Amino acid sequence: MSTIPKRTTVYFDPKLHAALRLKAAHSDGSVSELVNNSVRAALAEDQEDLSAFADRVAEPTMSYEALLDDLKAHGQL
Repeated sequence: MSTIPKRTTVYFDPKLHAALRLKAAHSDGSVSELVNNSVRAALAEDQEDLSAFADRVAEPTMSYEALLDDLKAHGQL
């Protein structure tokens, strides 16, 4: 994997861009660092979600209708 940064163009809502610039200035970082860190965090969260789904793939499933019937039968609805 290349460690050379790649350049791309991203269009931000003007208010979001202003907030990013302010946050970067307050954290002594750059907008690029903030965006990179945010994307890394989002991808890591996706990986955690996929792992959780894989861990639970063998669990039994229940339809929404069956769930409502079960709640009603047990006096919870």
